[in-house]
Formats: sequence, structure tokens, C-alpha cells
Amino acid sequence: MAVNKMDYQAALTILRNFRAARGWDDYHNLKDLALSVNLEASEVLEIFQWKPEGQALTDAETAHLKEEIADTLIYLFYMCDQLGMDPYAEIAKKMKINEGRHWKEDQN
Repeated sequence: MAVNKMDYQAALTILRNFRAARGWDDYHNLKDLALSVNLEASEVLEIFQWKPEGQALTDAETAHLKEEIADTLIYLFYMCDQLGMDPYAEIAKKMKINEGRHWKEDQN
């Protein structure tokens, strides 16, 4: 299976095996995973720090951004696994909630 066509369960299997091979199970509690999500998301933000709005990313910055997004998603997937949740089902539920919401900016 091509990596870019991986489904969620295949990704979880790879992530679980990676974690188990390194003996990291004890460190992957929800609190520490949440901290790691925040740290990795901060690395996403750092790529844009001090850049003028609308300035295009270089090829190197785009590659770095993709890596940091992947790191963030990896920790989120580990959290989803611990919670026994299907992230795609939760996204679908949340989008139904969001469809009924209206933000102040929408009323212009």
C-alpha cells in the first residue's frame, strides 16, 4: 500500500509498531500526548513567524511545514487511539455542529 493512500487503521498499525519497537508505551499517556501535540503545532506556527502575510513559502519551508503537520497528526492519532475514537467520525459529527453555527463575521 502506498504511504500517501494509507487508511486510518493502517496508519495506526504503523504508529503502534513504531512506538512498541522503541518502548515508548509508558510515555504515551493522554497528558503527555496533548503536550506533544501543542509542541508540534508550535513548530508549525514557527515556520510563519515574522513572515509578511501572504508571502509564499520556499520549497524548503513547505517541506518543513509538511513534516511538522505530520508530527502533529501523529500525536493526534495516538490520542485518538487511546480514546478509542475514529477521528473521521468525530470530524463528521463536528462538521454537522458547525453547519448550524453562525459567526459574527458571517453576518456582514
